[in-house]
Amino acid sequence: MKIAIIHYWLVNQRGGEKVLEALCELYPQADIFTHVYDANKFLDSIISKHNIKTTFISKLPWAIKKYQQYLPFMPLALEELDLTGYDLVISSESGPAKGIITPPGVPHICYCHSPMRYAWDMYHQYKNTQNKLKRLIMSPIMHYLRRWDQATSVQVTGFIANSSFVAQRIKSYYGRESDIIYPPVNTAQFSVSPDCDEYYLLLGQLVDYKRADLAVKAFNESGKKLVVIGDGNQLGWLKKIARENVQILGSLPFDEMRKYLLKCRALIFPGVEDFGIVPLEAMACGKPVIAYAKGGALDTVLDGITGCFFYEQNITSINSTIEQFENDFYLDQD
Repeated sequence: MKIAIIHYWLVNQRGGEKVLEALCELYPQADIFTHVYDANKFLDSIISKHNIKTTFISKLPWAIKKYQQYLPFMPLALEELDLTGYDLVISSESGPAKGIITPPGVPHICYCHSPMRYAWDMYHQYKNTQNKLKRLIMSPIMHYLRRWDQATSVQVTGFIANSSFVAQRIKSYYGRESDIIYPPVNTAQFSVSPDCDEYYLLLGQLVDYKRADLAVKAFNESGKKLVVIGDGNQLGWLKKIARENVQILGSLPFDEMRKYLLKCRALIFPGVEDFGIVPLEAMACGKPVIAYAKGGALDTVLDGITGCFFYEQNITSINSTIEQFENDFYLDQD
């Protein structure tokens, strides 16, 4: 079979790229189509061994760094891809990827990490973080993008969701049912650790929707120790607001990050994630997860067994849940 895999963009290695790597292992002969490709970020990845073709977005100025600014052009770029001769098309959707035109009779399977958050359920949250001019421009662009996104959903033969939460999103926005296949998690890189230091750990991208700011403010108030590992647009601001009990380390190599994960008291997971790989990595180390009770964490964390949930996304709810955790869960393990 001649197989085409469409992935939104290849500029860093995150959860979506781990799924793409798994697809590359399943289909070593597949060609990959993407909007932009930063080859330096994938030198050691199986992805780099495939034939990778980019859309015209990659030819626009500063595309690798400014690719998000070209979002309005991505539907057109996808429709310009010629998939003649392919027997199977698999789209890896989080940014625009599924809107390709497949030849008649060719099945198109969409592995959906999430319908585009910034266009759908998190639209107002994203919009409110922009300046006045960007908010003004964003409204018509996202209106157009939502209509296009819904229209192209009917061209998909079958949807696969990465969690129950994403399956609900697909049903809400596309009116389509989906099968659930959880993304790959390399738990072999971790082992259960008996070590336990005093600090809690927040690990991941420091971007607005992951709500690292909420965790930092909660620990500022409680005085408990928190270590924050990751990079993103919130990094500088978090360093400014963090008190002495909160340590902001930024991005670390994998081996250093794993050391902190092996010794933490628990992982703090305050955002709404589509699936969330970090909680599984924490649990593979034998570490409990304190998570907001929404999103993919509901599929993976067992309340009172492998962690506990807080039910309101605010400082009071986080801190009261941590207190409950220390009294009813953590001390019981001693």
